[in-house]
Amino acid sequence: MKIHTSFTSLTETKNPIVTIGTFDGVHLGHLSILDRLKNLAAATGGESILLTFYPHPRMVLHPEDHNIELLNTPEEKAKKLAEAGIEHLVIYPFSIDFSRLSPFEYVRDLLVTGLQADTVVIGYDHRFGRNREGSHQTLLELSETFGFRVEEIPPRMIDDMNVSSTKIRSALHKGEVEEASRYLGYNYEISGTVVRGDAIGRTIGFPTANIVCDYTFKLIPANGIYAVWVYLGEKKLRGVLSIGVRPTINNNNLRSVEVYILEFNEDIYGDKIRLEFIGYIRPELKFGSIDELKHHIAKDIESALALF
Repeated sequence: MKIHTSFTSLTETKNPIVTIGTFDGVHLGHLSILDRLKNLAAATGGESILLTFYPHPRMVLHPEDHNIELLNTPEEKAKKLAEAGIEHLVIYPFSIDFSRLSPFEYVRDLLVTGLQADTVVIGYDHRFGRNREGSHQTLLELSETFGFRVEEIPPRMIDDMNVSSTKIRSALHKGEVEEASRYLGYNYEISGTVVRGDAIGRTIGFPTANIVCDYTFKLIPANGIYAVWVYLGEKKLRGVLSIGVRPTINNNNLRSVEVYILEFNEDIYGDKIRLEFIGYIRPELKFGSIDELKHHIAKDIESALALF
């Protein structure tokens, strides 16, 4: 997949088959759109193009909002789109001026002049242009003016529920990582850097790696205990992840992310680490003593091993 930050390198693209959107999560609903995009490109001898935006529109339109939570980092999104078989990813700069484009200007400047779209494939709920005024009907009308085709893809259903990034975020906020993974089509993951903590885990026989996520806007699932695959370089290891404020040993209510890696005892401070959620074990609890905490950690390890 080729990544572009302007339209200038796309001038030789054949029969551009285009889709547009943030595609946060690159979930199964998105794959319905991407599969159709690829099939149309193959049938017409064209090339598949996905147009997305950076920064995320909410970061520009609502800079005071620090609660933005995304399912993918930009790097994760690009990786998933490449795995999906998209040929060109165009990352267009989102700005206040851009947000003020009318639907007509948006289609003329981006889809026609910029991408020279032959066909535009959109999801059932796609909106575009100033104040999200543009709809599927708007796009159909403008397609007659500019001479491109439009296809709308219906929602993808799982257990009579349409798949969406909103539903996946909701599941993660409740700790339902298995449900989120079912909608995503892959296991949810977070990544970051291992930093030094207070070493309390080591003193009670369960040394943990404390993790600072590299991407500020990445959604961290609900507080609780999880089974995770741990990726350190080429190593794939089993782990028990704790997300929360550690109420048995802390009084500061600061949220932490730390993983106990099974059958592993190496110094990994400063290393990059990636965690893939396998299943939820239990909520975070406050125990009456350190011995009670140790007892439950041992039970958590047994539960995690059963999930693996």
